[in-house]
Amino acid sequence: MKFTRRSDLDPQTRIHIVMLARLHQGVYGKMTEIAKYYQISRAFLYQLLFMANLQLETLFSDEKQVFQPEYPPVEPLIVLLRLEGKCSLGSIASILQALEYHPRSVGYLSQFFQRYGQALPSTLSMASPKFVFYLSDEIFAIQAPILVTIDAHSTAILKIELASDRSAETWCAHFAKLEDHHFCCLGMASDRGLGLVAGYQAAVETALWVCDYFHEFRALFNLLHRWERKAYAALRKEYEAAQKFDQARSESHLEKRLRQYEEAHQACEPAIARFDQLALLLQLLRETLQVCSSEGRLRSVEGVRSELTLLLTMMEALDSAPLTHTLKPIREHIDEIVVPFEQAEVIHTQLRGVVPPQALDMLVLAWHHDHFLYQSKERQKRYHQREREEWLALAEGLLDDEFEPLKALVFDRLDSIIRASSLVEMVNSLLRPHLHSCKGQITQETLNLIMFYHNHRRYKSGKRKGQAPLELLTGKPLAAEWWELLIQQVNRDQDAKDPLGLPWKPPGSACQTIGENTPASENDLRPPDSKAA
Repeated sequence: MKFTRRSDLDPQTRIHIVMLARLHQGVYGKMTEIAKYYQISRAFLYQLLFMANLQLETLFSDEKQVFQPEYPPVEPLIVLLRLEGKCSLGSIASILQALEYHPRSVGYLSQFFQRYGQALPSTLSMASPKFVFYLSDEIFAIQAPILVTIDAHSTAILKIELASDRSAETWCAHFAKLEDHHFCCLGMASDRGLGLVAGYQAAVETALWVCDYFHEFRALFNLLHRWERKAYAALRKEYEAAQKFDQARSESHLEKRLRQYEEAHQACEPAIARFDQLALLLQLLRETLQVCSSEGRLRSVEGVRSELTLLLTMMEALDSAPLTHTLKPIREHIDEIVVPFEQAEVIHTQLRGVVPPQALDMLVLAWHHDHFLYQSKERQKRYHQREREEWLALAEGLLDDEFEPLKALVFDRLDSIIRASSLVEMVNSLLRPHLHSCKGQITQETLNLIMFYHNHRRYKSGKRKGQAPLELLTGKPLAAEWWELLIQQVNRDQDAKDPLGLPWKPPGSACQTIGENTPASENDLRPPDSKAA
């Protein structure tokens, strides 16, 4: 039943109603008479009586703690549960019910997040032109693709949108919108999505496009894993055949088991050799695609091209039809694979005019180990950390007072070399829990909330620890935590109340009344003259 607060019942009238109710407690029919006289509900009357008794007991209590502690506002709790805790709306409603917050229905929470999402933009805006390197990708929900673009350096989400399709025209409009918000593109790294690449090239005139190494060589490493499983399966068959041979006793069984073992051994040897050879060549491929060599020299385009061509030729010599089929597109895309090394050549030429050659090689090696420090496991992490510190100490001995500015210059320039778009996958990991909880029916308002959360939250580990993506993008520290900034932005120039116009009621508070208001059908009735009471 819907209730409306009676504005004509002033505090003095309510006190008089409570006095009458206390005087006539236990008298049959008296409560009904009082309720009819004042045109209020019996539930409201009993609620007033209950609250009066509670206040009197609290007033005359001997306990020192006579007032209940204040409960924190519920808005931060809701947004933290949804965005930080990845809770579904049903789970949040259950938590609010356990904590006795009102209102707490799933429909109310849905409207709450819809209101917050509508107050947030889907595209970041800059006050002045900002040069960034795009990392773009397509994430698929059930009904439509989600187009995402982040900045490679700060990892800030620049734009996220729920699109009707992923055509070149849609992506072109996506990048044009970023340009309207004062983002100047230095280049883009992505997979080979047809609409994505075509839309980027149409939107950006001087388009520098970097193919993602993960997608380029994924099929090759998947083939390696299949060959590894086949090698272990062949090795297991050889071992089982050897066990059966040891258990044989008669001459006929011995000959049969020996023949089976020889067949298993002949099948096992080439499977293991094929896997070992491909694994070795892929390890050499990883080293070839590193920005610097083991001597600290930045690799050149021609050097990488020749080494890559030689490795592909050696892989084709393994004489495997699946491998040859996998290598064919890689050979066709060699010119695009070596694009990052064109950047490395330009950067190396610029740095040689500023940093002494020997010190430059040491700083490049220090950057190389620092780059892998945050991507390795614990044992390898200690190795890279030790190597980085040793090379930095040697460079410092050569540069003296110029060490710190030159180190910052070298590290900053080398960090600008982009070879993959894998950082954009973190947005995928943020979206997946929400896609699962809503069964793929995600809205643009939810995407806006996720974008705000990601851009304003501070990293808890890694090379960006303690910094938020927006801080890295703008160079300015955030004034508060992300949930405080979210509530401030949504509630700016608005009343501090929920979307339905009802105040949130903390658990156990005195204002948590369920019968305080009269039924809507009695709202037009006027109370009798107070003198008649």
